[in-house]
Parts: sequence; C-alpha cells; structure tokens
Amino acid sequence: LLGLCLIAQIATGLFLAMHYTADTSMAFSSLAHICRDVNNGWLLRNLHANGASFFFICIYLHIGRGMYYGSFLFKETWNIGVILLFLVMAT
Repeated sequence: LLGLCLIAQIATGLFLAMHYTADTSMAFSSLAHICRDVNNGWLLRNLHANGASFFFICIYLHIGRGMYYGSFLFKETWNIGVILLFLVMAT
C-alpha cells in the first residue's frame, strides 16, 4: 500500500511540476492555470495533496502494526524504519 501511494505521489508530482512555476509572483497563477486550463489538472492537484495525507496514514498504520507484533525487538530494522520516518517527515 505504501509503495502504491509513493508511486502515485511521484507520478502526480511529475505531472504537476511540468506546469508549476516556483516564482513568487507567478506561483498562484500557475496553480490557477493547472486547475483551470490543464486537462484534469484539478484532479491531479487534489490526488497529490490528499495522497500525501493518505501516505502518512499508511505509515502510521504500518508503525502501529509493527508495535502490535513486537517488531521493535529487531533493533536494526526498527531503527532503519525510524530513520525513514524522519526522512519522510523532512520531505
């Protein structure tokens, strides 16, 4: 499930990046352009925004499952998972 969310985030992010302008004076108008003029741009933007929230929900469920089944006893695996969680939060 996390892999599908990540692939969807990357795909929608690439499509949105094709039309987005990061300049401070043009950012809002580029978002308006994406939502109004790009075919299904409003859908891509909403999938990307809500997909990020769904990705974090899946991560927290994955952590909860690991705690329930006692996966924290495997120190190296658990520490790598915590590092990955912090990296995902940082991006």
